[in-house]
Amino acid sequence: MSARPRPLPARDPLVRYGAEAPAGAVLLLHGGRADGLGAPPWLNLPALRMRPFAEAVRRAARGRSVLVAEARYRHRGWNGERADAARDAEAALAGLRARFGPVPVVLVGHSMGGRAALAVAGDPAVRGVVALAPWCPPDEPVAHLAGRRLHLLHDEADRVTAARDSWAFVTRAREAGADATGIPMPAGGHAMLRGARLWHRRATELALETLATTPA
Repeated sequence: MSARPRPLPARDPLVRYGAEAPAGAVLLLHGGRADGLGAPPWLNLPALRMRPFAEAVRRAARGRSVLVAEARYRHRGWNGERADAARDAEAALAGLRARFGPVPVVLVGHSMGGRAALAVAGDPAVRGVVALAPWCPPDEPVAHLAGRRLHLLHDEADRVTAARDSWAFVTRAREAGADATGIPMPAGGHAMLRGARLWHRRATELALETLATTPA
């Protein structure tokens, strides 16, 4: 019988751009796998895919005190009930709070990162979520999303995660009291490569609008 792997220590978020005393923060959460207890590789393609989103937020927020950070995962997968990516998202929020105080945060997550963002959106710091081609299982909890602003963007041609699951999640989140919107994207598939600039622009607009208009 093989020994159960020892949990890796939580990792603070990686700050990409921002001021010493930010008025708000955008926290990026990249995708991963359903299962995978190994650590993310050095060449982490899902994390690299989020870099253009970080740059788009930096450019659009020029002149505003908005910090841009990336959550760092201990494991490549969600791993069932362990929900490792959600635990790492919680750790990233705690790291931001410890370093910068109770600043409002918008989560921008892709695929598994979208699921993690939605799972931890009940944190007091979180004002909203921009979920990109998110993984939304039918039984995912929604009660904690009351009062949160949610935008789920999905290309209906996505063959990895299903847009219909995103739209169903939006309906359930609205019933739970969230301000939730489903936004069909015209192209991009799951990796958001075709029409990438539109994905970057829409995610940035929605994230900064949520920071600007949702009260603390």
